[in-house]
Amino acid sequence: MKQNSTSNPASGTSFFRRLFRAQESGLALVVVLAGVLLAIFGGSKPKLISVPIAADAVVQATERAISVSRNGASTEYPIADGWSLRGEPGSQTLARKTTVNKFLDPDNLVLVAKDASFIAIMAIGMTAIIVMGGIDLSVGSIYALAAIVGAYALKHLQAGALGISATGSVTGEGGAAWFTSIPVGIGVCCMVGAVCGLANGAMIVGLRVHPFVITLGTMAVIRGAVFLVTRGDSIVGFPSSFTSGFFKAPIMGVNPVPVFLMLVVVAIGGVVLSRTVLGRRAYAIGGNETAAVYAGIPVGRVKIILYTLCGMLAGLSAAVYLGYLGAASPDAGQGYELPVIAATVIGGASLSGGRGSAIGALLGAILIQLISNAMIILEIDTSYTQVVMGAAIVAAVFLDQVKSRFMPRGK
Repeated sequence: MKQNSTSNPASGTSFFRRLFRAQESGLALVVVLAGVLLAIFGGSKPKLISVPIAADAVVQATERAISVSRNGASTEYPIADGWSLRGEPGSQTLARKTTVNKFLDPDNLVLVAKDASFIAIMAIGMTAIIVMGGIDLSVGSIYALAAIVGAYALKHLQAGALGISATGSVTGEGGAAWFTSIPVGIGVCCMVGAVCGLANGAMIVGLRVHPFVITLGTMAVIRGAVFLVTRGDSIVGFPSSFTSGFFKAPIMGVNPVPVFLMLVVVAIGGVVLSRTVLGRRAYAIGGNETAAVYAGIPVGRVKIILYTLCGMLAGLSAAVYLGYLGAASPDAGQGYELPVIAATVIGGASLSGGRGSAIGALLGAILIQLISNAMIILEIDTSYTQVVMGAAIVAAVFLDQVKSRFMPRGK
């Protein structure tokens, strides 16, 4: 009689063994441990909490509390808790000073997640490239070019909506609506990134040159083009519906839209890599490109598609940058190649190809931002950030080689 596998004690042991060996589980543990250590040793800081009072609210102050009444509802703020009134009637705010943990402060946690989103979105595309056995050194330059072209498009859209003439007079009101600004901003940035990625992939396949050489060249060409177009000037004047109305929209006192978008991209990237034909072909090419050719996989087409997608995600990250900061600088994305590749490699992608995951890229990006955040919280000279990041890449590659030798695939 065949024994049910679910009743076999060894099956549970095997599951936990696979879980323990999984790159993502170990990295998740490192991220959690880093957060705990920062919460313990990061210390605390004073913080001013401010609550705006509506102009039509009725404010009554006593020796014990400040009462704010509006629409039949009343809220009391005890004086003993440090609450005080600030400002003139009609524009008053309630404020009090408190002490918060430097790391666990909600503003800091959202800041870490927001900064990680710029890197993680690009790292998903880079993961697909590295899984395939390639590399893209031009993502930072593509990010900058997409941001600049998207910024010009948004500025032109806003000027048209406001009716700004050549003399500078304004005939319209309110600016561009969200249903035009968001598609234009995201669409233009993604299109520019996709075209650059397509050019990278086409040259790599057509010229049969190593991607390191091609993307190193396009990195310099695109970066130079950005400075030629902008002449070193920043670009501002975007529709508020694209910035404060969407990408920097406040929700419960924070701005989480970039984080939500990052999670969506990670989810889609995970499905594409693990559940689609394109993803399986990428792993096959990274495992053995010659065998993939003999197996009938269109290697050249897959490479072009993945480089195009990588460029498109760099453009999407640029759109998030535009929406959150409300400006485009010609040095945007300068040096982003290192953290994007670092996030991918730290996340478990093998530079020799054939291994990597979207979740790993996300965790790698978060860990990199935790390193940068730790430098600030612990008041360490930020000049050491690049040193620590480089050391993390070397350590990740070393551990990958050790794991490959002592824990072969399939065991």
